[in-house]
Amino acid sequence: MVQSLNTKLDLTTQATAFVGFTEYGNIMIGDKAFEFYHKNDPRKYIQIPWDEVDYVVASVLLGGRWIPRYSIQTQKNGTFTFASKDPKKVLKAIRVYVDGQKMVRSLGFFDVLKRAFFRKNKKK
Repeated sequence: MVQSLNTKLDLTTQATAFVGFTEYGNIMIGDKAFEFYHKNDPRKYIQIPWDEVDYVVASVLLGGRWIPRYSIQTQKNGTFTFASKDPKKVLKAIRVYVDGQKMVRSLGFFDVLKRAFFRKNKKK
């Protein structure tokens, strides 16, 4: 059985982790870490301590009314993408432990196109 890193829980909600295959389970946000536990298999879990979090990137659509998914970029282990029942509550709970400067919006579809086609070449 996996031991939780948290001593106090702030939020627990159903979620989906996008790591290879889609994994269903629960997110637990507490005082020490962000944790994801698989619904049926106790061997499948993700534990991210707050000091390992580099950025939290949210995909924001429809002017902020809909957040389909969010990602947590770590300093050593890459990026983990999640979706949950109420993402706004999750992001507010994360903001208690992660600096607001580290919580950013992902680029939109047209922003990606602008960067790809209208990039200024500064090569000499």
